[in-house]
Amino acid sequence: MAETFICSVCHTEHDIEDCTTFGGRDFCPECLQAETCVCDRCGERIWLLDACCDETHTLCETCEEHYYARCADCGRLVEHSQLRYLDDDDDEGYCETCYNRQSRENGIQSYCFKPEPIFYGDGTRYFGVELEIDGAGESGYNANILRDIGNQSHNHIYIKHDGSLDSGMEIVTHPMTLAYHMSEMPWRNLLKRAISLDYLSHQTGTCGLHIHVNRDSLGITHQQQDDTIARILFLVETFWHELLRFSRRTQSQMDHWASRYGRKDDPKAVLCTAKYSEDRYTCVNLTPSQTIEFRMFRGTLRYNTLIATLQMVEIICDVASALSDDEIKKLTWTEFVSNLYEDTVPELIQYLKERRLYVNEPVEASEEV
Repeated sequence: MAETFICSVCHTEHDIEDCTTFGGRDFCPECLQAETCVCDRCGERIWLLDACCDETHTLCETCEEHYYARCADCGRLVEHSQLRYLDDDDDEGYCETCYNRQSRENGIQSYCFKPEPIFYGDGTRYFGVELEIDGAGESGYNANILRDIGNQSHNHIYIKHDGSLDSGMEIVTHPMTLAYHMSEMPWRNLLKRAISLDYLSHQTGTCGLHIHVNRDSLGITHQQQDDTIARILFLVETFWHELLRFSRRTQSQMDHWASRYGRKDDPKAVLCTAKYSEDRYTCVNLTPSQTIEFRMFRGTLRYNTLIATLQMVEIICDVASALSDDEIKKLTWTEFVSNLYEDTVPELIQYLKERRLYVNEPVEASEEV
C-alpha cells in the first residue's frame, strides 16, 4: 500500500510524493501554491502573506528592502538601478513609464525620446543641435522655462535627460536651416535665460555641442553622399589641430568624447576606416542612418560661438560637396579660411580671430559660459 500524508491545510489524504514541508507543516501541491510563493530574486520560498507583490514581481521582504522600491506614481516594484528621478533632489523615483509621462508634464523627456522631426526653413541642408547644459539641476521647472522661450512661436525644441551630465539636461532642436537658426530660432533669449538660471556649458567638463546634418543634403545618391562624407572626414583629419583649437576641447576630452579616425592619404581610406567603427563617440559620428553628427565641439552658452560653430559645419559640408578628392588633398587651412566673407559669416570670422585661426588677425574674445 502506497504511503500517504494528510495536508495541514485541506486535511485530505495525498500520496507522500506530493508532500512539501514548509514552516514545519506538510502541504499538498494545491495548498502549497495557495499559501506560499517563491521570491523572484533569491528563489527562497516564503509565506504568501509575507510576500511583496505587484503584477510582475513576487519578492521576499529582504530582497524588496535591499534591491527594490515602489514607483512613486503607479506603485509598481522597480529595481533601484532602474528608478528614474525627475529632479536631482527628489527622494521618490519612478518606473520608466511613469517617468516618461511625468517628464512630458515636467518638461524633461527621457534620453531615448525621439519625436517625429519638424523641418524649419527653406533649403536642403538642415542642422539639428544638441546643447548640453549643466550645474543648476535636472529641473522640470527650469526645463519648462527654457522650453517656453524656445517654443514661443513654434515647436522648435525639446529637453532631454542626459546621464553624462552631473546636474543638468540637454536642449535639442528640430532640424533647421542655418538661416533659420540665425534669424528665427530664439537662441539669444534661450542662452541668456539658461545663464540667468545658473547653468553652464563651456565652463564644465561634461558638456558638448553636437550638430546633426541630414545625409541627403550631401548628395543625391548614396554613393555621392559617401563621397562627400569621405571628404568631410579627410578635412577634419587634415585640419585636426586647427579644429581642436576651434572646438575649445582638450585632446584628452576629444579622445574620450570625439576621437579621430586617423590621418590617411586619401578621403576614401578615411571613410573605409570610419565605416568599420561602430563607436558613436567619434569626431564625426556615422552611426545614425539619416544624419551625420559632428561631436567635436565643446558646449557653449555664448551666442556668437554657437552660430559660428553652425557656420563652420556648413562651410565644411559646402567645401566637401564642391571639391574633388584631389582638390581637397591640396587644400590648406589658409586657403580654407581665406574664402570666408565678413558679410555672409561674420560670427564665424569673429570667432576664428578670437581663436587665432584667421590669417593673423587675432582679436580679444569675451568669456565663454
